[in-house]
Amino acid sequence: MNLLKRFSPIVVIFFCSQINFGQVNLKIESDRTYFTEGKDSILTYQASEKSINGKLVRSNYIHPLYSLDGAVLTEDFPADHLHHRGIFWSWHQLYIGNKRIGDAWEIQNFKWEVSSVKKKKQKDRSKSIQTTVLWKSPLWTDKNGAEKAFVKETTTIKVYPKQPHYRLVDIEIVLLALEANMKIGGSEDEKGYGGFSPRIKLSDDVEFTSPAGKIIPTNLPIPASEWMDISGSLIKNGVATGMTVLCNSKNPGFPNPWILRAKKSMQNAVYPYPGAKAVPLSNKKPTVLRYRLVIHDGNANAIPIAEIYKSYIKN
Repeated sequence: MNLLKRFSPIVVIFFCSQINFGQVNLKIESDRTYFTEGKDSILTYQASEKSINGKLVRSNYIHPLYSLDGAVLTEDFPADHLHHRGIFWSWHQLYIGNKRIGDAWEIQNFKWEVSSVKKKKQKDRSKSIQTTVLWKSPLWTDKNGAEKAFVKETTTIKVYPKQPHYRLVDIEIVLLALEANMKIGGSEDEKGYGGFSPRIKLSDDVEFTSPAGKIIPTNLPIPASEWMDISGSLIKNGVATGMTVLCNSKNPGFPNPWILRAKKSMQNAVYPYPGAKAVPLSNKKPTVLRYRLVIHDGNANAIPIAEIYKSYIKN
């Protein structure tokens, strides 16, 4: 008997999808890092600073991120929120003791200094980079007036070969305070947004799906969930495309509540918990945040998200 006949169709799809079909390629340049597979672009990590006429200077984020058929999924400098940028992670509240030292979300009195981008060795056909990023602000200086780093961020981005209907991208963000009494927090309102945030193109037919089923966005955070799918004709009218964001079960405050928006905004897996209250960032034990992106064809039912999630949290 064919062994695959003993399993349900969705498990068969997942089993077969684990076969690697290609080889991810990596090109690290001084300003950007490019992930590709064959002739297909996958994503770009932005290491150098970008701005609009010297304002809203940003770096340390992913854009563009591409769909499986090569269309750009993410947005940078969108007209409704110029500070939004691709796949990013940042926080409104930054404190050392009682002194507020900037706002990384709004990009006010804050900058990322990407000091290194290095290739990490992998045993499979995936490719991975590890970045070292120093958080700085003109409001936090040494005795000579020079900006002094107050957080060291070490982020790993790992891209897997494309499977028949999806691609996996893992992102791990490690934060270590360089000063005592450091705290970070989200927006100081009932939304409390901050942390890991995709800014992707949205269509009129966009749908949000969690393990509990379809989700209708509200002004306030959506109850916690281990993953959230965003699907619709995001890049082509009538052709369904999607992205699922998986939150690792080891993340502090897991499971995350979600801020979801059907128009003109980002999607946000809220951290900290609650986001409106700043939480300590240790200068001894790093804070580790892990996420997986599943870029896929079709809607949330087109791929075995539950099986992908089980595999993810085993690692």
